[in-house]
Amino acid sequence: MKRGGVIAVALLAAWAGAGQADEPKGKKPKLDLRATPRMAFSPVNVFFTAEFMGGDDLEEYHCPEIEWDWDDGGKSVQESDCQPYAPGTKIERRFSNDHNYGKAGVYNVKATFRRTNRTLAQATVRVTVRAGLGDPTIERDQ
Repeated sequence: MKRGGVIAVALLAAWAGAGQADEPKGKKPKLDLRATPRMAFSPVNVFFTAEFMGGDDLEEYHCPEIEWDWDDGGKSVQESDCQPYAPGTKIERRFSNDHNYGKAGVYNVKATFRRTNRTLAQATVRVTVRAGLGDPTIERDQ
């Protein structure tokens, strides 16, 4: 084979394998999102837990950024402060946050996990808040 042919074959092999570098090896964990309580009277502080279930400890899931969409107009971002990944490192699997709901409503809270601006996983949980004594949505007779 001539020199130009060898270079072309090497470039083709490198190009063909380039797309595979983004594919994680091993089983991907699934994201589970829970709320406590899932139904309550306002005002209420709800505790959320997002957890990677199953799967392997992949570098792709190490040290994610978590965006919480509270479905009441508010969002927050939680950034992890982690050591660099090393082979054999156990990934953090459980993340938590809480949010206060002052008004009655049905809220679909979403947790989005990202790493280097790439969405890794999303999960949603529904929280039902009924009007409590301090809720401004209660109609009062005057």
